Amino acid sequence: MVSKWIEWKEDAVALRKKGASITRIEKELGIPRSTLSGWLKGVILTKKQRETLGRNRYHALIKARKAAVLWHNQQKQERLRKAENDAGKVLDRINSKDKDILELALAILYLGEGFKRSVETAIGSSDPLTLKFFLTILSRVYNIDISKIRCELYLRADQSPRRIIRFWAKELGLPLTSFKQINVDRRTIGSKTYPNYHGVCSLRCGNVAIQRKLVFLGNKFFEKTVKEYARLA
Repeated sequence: MVSKWIEWKEDAVALRKKGASITRIEKELGIPRSTLSGWLKGVILTKKQRETLGRNRYHALIKARKAAVLWHNQQKQERLRKAENDAGKVLDRINSKDKDILELALAILYLGEGFKRSVETAIGSSDPLTLKFFLTILSRVYNIDISKIRCELYLRADQSPRRIIRFWAKELGLPLTSFKQINVDRRTIGSKTYPNYHGVCSLRCGNVAIQRKLVFLGNKFFEKTVKEYARLA
């Protein structure tokens, strides 16, 4: 039985000799791979034709990888947009002006980032937003005068203390006089610091009563939640 694709055989062979892959020939001529495999099995390629075929395969692989990366990035952006929208919906249901909610949020943050062994309320982070939140709650909930907050910086050896102090003072809305101590990690001498890294800034308000309340509040909230859901299980 003569194949219905037979009239395209010469074209398929010619493309193969030009270095085209079976996948490319299949797409261009619309001929099934099983048919092409039989036709092209006996095609003997010269060294130059084999080299051309190898280059074409290499370029096709690079193109496929780029397409895969692009698709992956697009899918990631879609997932990020969905996560952001879902987070926004949760925030819409929360009264961010409720002081109990703000205090609980700070307590949870403090359990993770706060200084719990020192006899004062203090926290350290390299993230300005985290520290802004800390200062906001101290001011709004506890009526702490943030201009009296003491700041310490922990820097790498190649960072300029003066420039970093100005950065944190501007970000946190604190006077330059709030920065009392600079600590430089000598172990980093000789290694380059990323441009967007501004060290770790610690904030100390000197009030141990707030620290104790935050730690108890966070732990008791965790315990209460675990017990309540354990009873429902």
